[in-house]
Amino acid sequence: MSDAKHDRTSLTFSSTVRRPRLSVDQYVQGVLENNRTILAQAITLVESNSPVHMEVAQEVLGKLLPYTGKAIRVGITGVPGAGKSTFIEAFGTMLCERGHRVAVLAVDPSSPVTKGSILGDKTRMELLSRNPNAYIRPSAAGGTLGGVNRKTRETMLICEAAGFDVILVETVGVGQSETTVRSMVDFFLLLMLTGAGDELQGIKKGVIEIADALLINKADGENKDRALIARGEFNRVLHYLQPATTGWETKAHMCSSLTGEGIPEIWTVIERFRDEMSHSGVLQTRRQKQALDWMQSMTQDYLRSHFYSNPEVAKRLPEVEEAVAKGELSATSAVQQLVAIYEKSRDV
Repeated sequence: MSDAKHDRTSLTFSSTVRRPRLSVDQYVQGVLENNRTILAQAITLVESNSPVHMEVAQEVLGKLLPYTGKAIRVGITGVPGAGKSTFIEAFGTMLCERGHRVAVLAVDPSSPVTKGSILGDKTRMELLSRNPNAYIRPSAAGGTLGGVNRKTRETMLICEAAGFDVILVETVGVGQSETTVRSMVDFFLLLMLTGAGDELQGIKKGVIEIADALLINKADGENKDRALIARGEFNRVLHYLQPATTGWETKAHMCSSLTGEGIPEIWTVIERFRDEMSHSGVLQTRRQKQALDWMQSMTQDYLRSHFYSNPEVAKRLPEVEEAVAKGELSATSAVQQLVAIYEKSRDV
């Protein structure tokens, strides 16, 4: 219900938004040249809910598409307190030092309320954010998980066209955001802490099942021995789970974001994954399926936004919602009534 209200509000507001000042070709050229100002403007364009902006954004993306797809896309999530921001900074900095160009994006469906947790992360990732080979983008305020999903995917493509060869997509919100990130990346990394069995109880089994690697962070000092024990426990559990990727064995690893120990090794794991899965064709199949799933999701979002922006539907919706809330009307009957109103208004 709140999603529908958000869609109606954004569509009403966006109808007054002016056309972007830059031309499609200027956006494309600026992104390909990695002009940071135009890169940021292009991302803002795809994040806009304005139909005018969305139309221009799709033209820009269409021209950039041939320059995308070469980066390795890595999703990162973690249990509370696992030190995700510290790890991303250490990992991203190491990659930049090796000559890679790293973009850090976020999926945070709660960002309209929380103002986007990654804004705080960007402050904490001070070293990485200053690196000329890195780009950190705060989460788009999509209002719905579907909206954030679209914006993050399109931002990822723009960053790839700008020459970033490693895309790190982190989960910030909770709930379905892990599945959303899994649906747009090649490799999914789950950060854990020592505690083994206790930690398994603190995270959904489903999240472990979609991970391509578990990484026990903070494996330093007195905690290192506990991390070794935890790694063994996790590997025993993983042995009985279906791998997230066909032909790949999910294993637990350990690192210290503080000392840097184990950070290069996890990149070696990701590179091996990319090489093996590319050779077997699994990676190409995954990306093709992701693109088709994205198309279906976008179709649903498009139909929903058009439905709720219909003036006749918008006029009757509060009355119908109230009747359903009071138990005077079934949800099925409510849908049938609203669809009938929509179809009738379209025939006029």
